[in-house]
Amino acid sequence: MTQRQHPIGTGFTAASTADDVLKGIDLSGKNVIVTGGHRGIGLETTRALSKAGASITVAARNPGRAASALAGIERVDTARLDLLDPASIDAFVTRYLGSGRPLHILINNAGIMGGELVRDPRGYESHFALNHLGHFQLTLGLLPALRAAHGARVVNVSSGAQRISGIRWDDPHFTTGYDPMLAYGQSKAANVLFAVELDRRWAADGIRGYAVHPGVVFGTDLGPLLTDGEERKAWLSDDDLRSMGILDESGRPIIDPDRERKTPQQGASTSVFAATSPLLADIGGVYLKDNDISPLDESPVDVAFGSDQFPSSDVAPHAIDLESAERLWELSENMLKI
Repeated sequence: MTQRQHPIGTGFTAASTADDVLKGIDLSGKNVIVTGGHRGIGLETTRALSKAGASITVAARNPGRAASALAGIERVDTARLDLLDPASIDAFVTRYLGSGRPLHILINNAGIMGGELVRDPRGYESHFALNHLGHFQLTLGLLPALRAAHGARVVNVSSGAQRISGIRWDDPHFTTGYDPMLAYGQSKAANVLFAVELDRRWAADGIRGYAVHPGVVFGTDLGPLLTDGEERKAWLSDDDLRSMGILDESGRPIIDPDRERKTPQQGASTSVFAATSPLLADIGGVYLKDNDISPLDESPVDVAFGSDQFPSSDVAPHAIDLESAERLWELSENMLKI
């Protein structure tokens, strides 16, 4: 597995945009689902894929609000999906499968980060439940449509935070000692492990799995989940963002792709690269960053969140461990009673 985790020299860089990596690629006739595809890097992902000819379903908790954000983008429809509600996920899957359309690309983009401890009705911690379990249930439900595409890709939007924590096998839902960054990190490691095991199980069906790190993108609306389920509040203050080198003293975003500070167009590029690039035709089950496969970083993790020296975002060994990937899949099935 570790032999796969090395850059392949794609010719793209950290500064490349979604339009750059899609240049010359025709997605006419391809069906795509993007969760949370109406905000931040999700919106840019939707826009770029539509421009290349794809037909896209944006899955959102509030389809009306999503439709307003997507106005003017061609071949896009919206559908309700609440990733914390198993019944909502099942209803979305039933509607999509009932349409008879194959699914060529599934981008599991939606996510939450930080905030106080919130549990779903099952008692599951919200980062793990939404960022991982909701997408796991969605993807498994859509398997018939993915198979019908005769060549499909599943892209999980992860984060360099996958380095912070592996799976807390004895207490994944933080019954004791909740820490929002550990919870976020665990869920992002789960995104990578899910892609690894999906690729192992489904590659024979022509379905490949990828996990991507988009970079540090200001304005992505990646915040905590509120108990009322409505608009998110900023988790980090402007002072926090200044200390991290994300905002300048005037409050403007600092764009420096080589240090992972990216525009939404640059942040969306690796998702689009994973979903479409012919350079990955025979490669799957890998974690990507900056439009290439990430190297493996076995160094100790120093979580300097709040420091201008942002930690490494290369993939950690625990996030691509094959035994952990299989174990997480089985744990996830048991949690969902599949």
